[in-house]
Amino acid sequence: MTKELKGIAASDGIAVAKAYMLVEPDLSFDQKTITDTDAEVSRLKDATKASHDDLQLIRDKAKESLGEEEAQVFDAHMMILDDPEFTGAIESKITDDKVNAEQALDDVSKMFIATFEAMTDNPYMQERAADVKDVSKRLLSHLLGVALPNPALINEEVVIVAHDLTPSDTAQLNKKYVKGFVTDIGGRTAHSAIMARSLEIPAVVGTDSVTTSVEAGQMIAVDGLTGDVVVEPSTEQQASFKKEAEDYAAERAEWAKLKTATTVTADGKHYELAANIGTPKDLDGVHANGAEAIGLYRTEFLYMDSAELPTEDDQFEAYKEVLESMSPKPVVVRTMDIGGDKHLPYMPLPEEMNPFLGYRAIRISLDRQEIFRTQLRALLRASAFGKLRIMFPMIATIQEFEAAKKIFLEEKANLEKAGTKVADDIQLGIMIEIPAAAVLADQFAKHVDFFSIGTNDLIQYTMAADRGNEHVSYLYQPYNPSILRLVKHVIDAAHKEGKWAGMCGEAAGDPIMVPLLLGMGLDEYSMSATSILKVRSLMKRLSTTDMQKLSEVAMNENISNDQNKELVEKNVH
Repeated sequence: MTKELKGIAASDGIAVAKAYMLVEPDLSFDQKTITDTDAEVSRLKDATKASHDDLQLIRDKAKESLGEEEAQVFDAHMMILDDPEFTGAIESKITDDKVNAEQALDDVSKMFIATFEAMTDNPYMQERAADVKDVSKRLLSHLLGVALPNPALINEEVVIVAHDLTPSDTAQLNKKYVKGFVTDIGGRTAHSAIMARSLEIPAVVGTDSVTTSVEAGQMIAVDGLTGDVVVEPSTEQQASFKKEAEDYAAERAEWAKLKTATTVTADGKHYELAANIGTPKDLDGVHANGAEAIGLYRTEFLYMDSAELPTEDDQFEAYKEVLESMSPKPVVVRTMDIGGDKHLPYMPLPEEMNPFLGYRAIRISLDRQEIFRTQLRALLRASAFGKLRIMFPMIATIQEFEAAKKIFLEEKANLEKAGTKVADDIQLGIMIEIPAAAVLADQFAKHVDFFSIGTNDLIQYTMAADRGNEHVSYLYQPYNPSILRLVKHVIDAAHKEGKWAGMCGEAAGDPIMVPLLLGMGLDEYSMSATSILKVRSLMKRLSTTDMQKLSEVAMNENISNDQNKELVEKNVH
């Protein structure tokens, strides 16, 4: 039976394929008293072998798609399965207490997890607790005869259906088979949505009920342009989706002709379209989409993809690769933005009531200076190979910026004294993502070389609404006049001091926001690489004079996010 759902269009494109349910199965069980303990131990051994076979296959797939280093985590999982202290303790529990294997596994795994978690002086051993949890979950699934979903093992064309997708889930998606995804929750700024745009996979998020509306194997159509999702589409609906996909492909072919074009408006004014990246692996997409710069290099992925703090040389090589590849185009590198929703297992952070408002980003860097200085030295060494700009995240006060700049200048002087070649034209800027910094932008502009507005955090802090909380997601309003006025104030403050202002939040590639930003005079727009050609095509049709008038209405006459969305749709699209 055909069902129609509506969500948020998170990544452009059309997909029609079978549904693959990436949902947590029911792994509940009851404790039982066992008389035939040998048979129960045999069940455990069968489940252990099946789990080992799973992990070997997953490891092979991970090595193929992600690389040897990322695949090594599954070696650790297999070692736990092979550890006689772990499996032996479960067997002893079965035979001594005469309990079923599920209960014995639960008791032993909880003991191991608690032991590892208590090793607060050894981050590496603490991290093993998560490995034990993963392995125990897999063992339990085999004991119960319940399949665990695993996107890395998909070998046919599917649309992923999930309550939500973690960054690690999304990283396992193989574009060859995964044609799109749909989730119950989330918005355009969720990590999974951003990853989907990077992978060019159509995505619709925030449907509320897709996981309860679809069964595994059902055909599902996803329209990442409109947010429409159809379960078991009719023949006519499938034909309509196919036609829309063909039209979209033709439109993309037209955009592709702009790959080497300069970004100019209808009245001949040039603006810089840049790409956001996480690792050097993203460079192919940057070049394929004709980026004029990198406006945000999220260096925290270097830390998150490592089992320990990356060394100065490791960081130097990564930064050098990006700068050389882009030269002479500029590269804006954001220093480590850890904390909030980004955690390092080897660097435990304090438990906080409001981690997004707590110990994160520049606050950690200024407190843990040995980490910060290592990163700055690596960046300074790499500066000789391209056009480097350094950006500090989560700056709230001018004193924080001055403290970060002082450390930068000290490390620069040390390297020059040692005879290391360092560029003399490195710009230092800040992310404008805290309202206090936005309000004081006229003073900040006297001290920094540039601003880059991080709309994702700026909006949630200004609206006092967690962008990941589905109950207040309606308050994520990028076109709200209050947000637009803050952005305009930041741009004007930069220009008054002869500095440039960019934007590296998701709004920079939003076709509703771009005309308004153009009217406000934003200089640089940094976005997912796959959005660049679409925005370049849009800008070709826009007159800055007309957009100035449009933005004035949006900021000073309209009173809501929806009014401004309708304003742009009526006058531009």
